[in-house]
Amino acid sequence: MRDFLTRLPKAELHLHIEGTLEPELMFELAERNRVRLPYADVEAVRRAYDFDDLQSFLDLYYQGMGVLQCREDFHELAMNYFRRAHAEGVVHVDLHFDPQAHLARGLPLAVPVEGLYRAMRDAERELGLSSGLILAFLRDRPAAEALAVLEAASPYWELIDAVGLDSAEMGHPPSKFAEVFRRAKELGLPRVAHAGEEGPPAYIREALDLLEVCRIDHGVRAIEDPELMRRLAEERIPLTVCPLSNLRLKVVKELGELPLPQLLEAGLTLTLNSDDPAYFGGGVLDNYLACQQAFGWDEATFRGLARNALEAAFMPEVRRRELLARLEAMA
Repeated sequence: MRDFLTRLPKAELHLHIEGTLEPELMFELAERNRVRLPYADVEAVRRAYDFDDLQSFLDLYYQGMGVLQCREDFHELAMNYFRRAHAEGVVHVDLHFDPQAHLARGLPLAVPVEGLYRAMRDAERELGLSSGLILAFLRDRPAAEALAVLEAASPYWELIDAVGLDSAEMGHPPSKFAEVFRRAKELGLPRVAHAGEEGPPAYIREALDLLEVCRIDHGVRAIEDPELMRRLAEERIPLTVCPLSNLRLKVVKELGELPLPQLLEAGLTLTLNSDDPAYFGGGVLDNYLACQQAFGWDEATFRGLARNALEAAFMPEVRRRELLARLEAMA
């Protein structure tokens, strides 16, 4: 099964590029950029990865990204991830990045955008791995700030494949960002949002009704609302679930507690993703393998999950047809 899952052409739809920062690269960039870290060594960082909840992870996450200082740092960060993903059979990545977190550190928007975009082009040329760029807003920051960032990104609108909404969910409902997402719609940008991870099913409804998203990131708490589940199934709204992330952030105590089999049985469109692989115990392949162990899914189920991701990814239709044909050839 491991060989099959490795060969399976997989798309990663829920990936925060800052969350791919491995401790070794964190220390290398810290030394290069003369950034002082509050950890003695790589192992001390890894020991800090025992999170209590989403907020405890975010505290370390934002601290770690402080080592990213120039375009080359973002390029190196992304290329390191792309190479690991390629080795796991990933053929496409839609990657989130958090511009507000970098602007707050004094970096101009050009630094992350141009560094990441160069890596995306290099990955396509060197690895045959395509990608899409999602500009994500921090929901624990003011909505007016998010709107200002969206407007400031005007020189790069043509490089952005979608806008997203991430960071601490509780107390920050999607409705807070309705105006921002209306503006994104006016610009013709697809929209996605984190909802229903720690937040209630009502947040998923708000993301659908007020933000008019085409994908829900996480969404596992939809299981608590049968009517919402029926709607998600009927409208074929993809959920970009992140099993190992949910485990490490204590959304569940054991992976088998996640309601993924029930969501699949109810006809929902699930995809498997890694979220922040450097912090949560592995990439896309590890998430596939963990689900196989926890739920005993067969090859047909995993082909269906991979098909869902390819159909929902932000990629040209020619590329989508090519990858779907490759997937079907495995049947």
